[in-house]
Amino acid sequence: MHAYYADHFVLPLPEGHRFPMRKYSRLRDRLGAELTGVVMREAPAASDGELALVHTPDYIQAVSTGGLAATVQREIGFPWSPAMAERARRSVGATVAAARDALVQGVAGNLAGGTHHAYAHKGGGFCVFNDIAVTARRMQAEAWRHRRRSMNVAVIDLDVHQGNGTAHIFANDPSVFTLSVHGEKNFPFRKEGSDLDVGLPDGCTDEPYLAALEQALQSLQDRFDPHLVVYLAGADPHEGDRLGRLKLTADGMQARDRVVMDWAWQRRLPVVMCMGGGYGHNIETTVQVQMQTWAVALSYWQRWHNRQP
Repeated sequence: MHAYYADHFVLPLPEGHRFPMRKYSRLRDRLGAELTGVVMREAPAASDGELALVHTPDYIQAVSTGGLAATVQREIGFPWSPAMAERARRSVGATVAAARDALVQGVAGNLAGGTHHAYAHKGGGFCVFNDIAVTARRMQAEAWRHRRRSMNVAVIDLDVHQGNGTAHIFANDPSVFTLSVHGEKNFPFRKEGSDLDVGLPDGCTDEPYLAALEQALQSLQDRFDPHLVVYLAGADPHEGDRLGRLKLTADGMQARDRVVMDWAWQRRLPVVMCMGGGYGHNIETTVQVQMQTWAVALSYWQRWHNRQP
């Protein structure tokens, strides 16, 4: 199973910055050592043309050259640097490349990505370009160009924060179904309307979370016929997360991943996975949650290749 990384583009963040940049390289190290069925590939950079499938030309140019207004830069949460711009492009390129692999191999993923707070014209919440939206548009374009067929994309966003940017980009677009299961009182405080939003109360535990997820997937199935699933497997619903406010255990997080992967497998829907948020008090806790997610994904990749029932 292919996993794309861009963690060697490290942002020069100020001392004490709350974004856990080190989690990406730590995840790659552990995957390489512990899950030998995961094959690491360096993420390509998304081109201007790919980004322009979703983002405005002025915004792409401003990110590339460091010309963002101070207010926009603050909303993103990172200071500008050449590494920031390059990492943002490669975060998108990783999900696009993984989606191409998933359409052939069943499952693939991005060790980062899930930048669902980015809008067409601006970023926000540590998200610069929206890799989910660009990937959906790119796969739709390629399906039409190569096979003259349309492609429906289901976004299953299980980050603890609502996918406001993705929801806004695909508002009133019948070819992309956006599902967001998130903490109702958490960031962003002004939410956009997804095709299906499931807002959960602070302190939500495993059982009600999994019940809500099962019901949401049933609703998705009743309302939409996807050809590809983009799964945003945020680690931040975990009880050890600083910013999450939900209380899922490690077992609950693993069950969540199995519910999604099994739902897709039963319908033989390819899945491209991205990691989204994770802000554990201990970075190793976040990485362990993500390791579980990759182990579950690998087991379903093996099913696609008849290596287990």
